[in-house]
Amino acid sequence: MKGVVLAGGLGTRLHPLTKVTNKHLLPVYDKPMVYYPLECLVNAGINEVMLVTGGSSAGDFLRLLGNGKELGLRRLHYAYQEGEGGIADALNLAEDFADGDKIVVVLGDNIIERNIRSATADYFSQREGAKIILKEVPDPERFGVPEIDGDRIVSIEEKPKAPKSRYAVIGIYFYDGRVFEIIKTLKPSGRGELEITDVNNAYIEAGTMTYEVLDGWWTDAGTFESLHRASNMVAEGGANRLD
Repeated sequence: MKGVVLAGGLGTRLHPLTKVTNKHLLPVYDKPMVYYPLECLVNAGINEVMLVTGGSSAGDFLRLLGNGKELGLRRLHYAYQEGEGGIADALNLAEDFADGDKIVVVLGDNIIERNIRSATADYFSQREGAKIILKEVPDPERFGVPEIDGDRIVSIEEKPKAPKSRYAVIGIYFYDGRVFEIIKTLKPSGRGELEITDVNNAYIEAGTMTYEVLDGWWTDAGTFESLHRASNMVAEGGANRLD
């Protein structure tokens, strides 16, 4: 299984910091933000990763990460996203890299306390389809929110005014090779992007979506508040722990 880290975007919610660098190069406590999703994948046993980025700071990732061996990767690939086409558009750039294999996708600003070893092992044995990871949050209306019926997800609604559960779909996704066929059928949303929620709903409609609830804390780091919170949480207890 291969890994993909999506680290593009303009990071406008973090201006003026992101006027001079990519959001994912900003520090979270004692490491650049992009280290955390890469370490998350390495801890799950994935040692071949593609990093998708864009903008004027793309070359800084190469200077920072090189071939990825210092982080435990066997091979680190790079892809460049032109423009702002959304998460699914960025993921589509990894089609040749995936080469039909199952992939684990981590958004570049996602940080977790523990690890995804169990979810990765479960998905490795899953015959087909996709898996997402959920976390109960106090403000689900800020995220993609699943409607859950027992062990089945009925649908996912993006930023709902009346959430159908207290869970958020966090930015860690497991997909089989069909994901790229699905992306090619998508149409841009109202904000002009190809939405990852539409990808996940396609798997749900096909009856091939599973889920797991994350153990330990999770946060993104895309706003000043969440960036500050992430730094404090890492400082207090660490991230990507193996226990």
